[in-house]
Amino acid sequence: MADSDIIDHTIFDQLLEMDEEDEERTFSKEIVLNYFEQAESTFANMDSSLASKDLPALSRLGHFLKGSSAALGLSKVKASCEKIQHYGNLKDEKGSGSISEEDGLAKIAKLLEQTKEEYKEAETYLKKFYGTT
Repeated sequence: MADSDIIDHTIFDQLLEMDEEDEERTFSKEIVLNYFEQAESTFANMDSSLASKDLPALSRLGHFLKGSSAALGLSKVKASCEKIQHYGNLKDEKGSGSISEEDGLAKIAKLLEQTKEEYKEAETYLKKFYGTT
């Protein structure tokens, strides 16, 4: 799998530019490490919201993780989180047509596992990039 499937380098490279001449990439590395903590916490909250069938919370959490994933250029995670956001609002994956609560929960349950796998791919890539594996 090409790393361009995992990360949008146009966006990620903008983050790296903020490191200036720092060989250790301290600034961007700190942002990425904070993202890992946020993502793990958000996934835990998503799991409990799914267990309690709290669709509005799932939508909010999807929206939150979509934004922080987009800021780092994690394209697949961002796209999946956007779908979770829509399903939590009882909309189809494009955010237009309506779906039932049961359908929304089923779609989120399946998509959440896929999103976690996409996150793990990105995490592995970024840890290797920063030498923190």
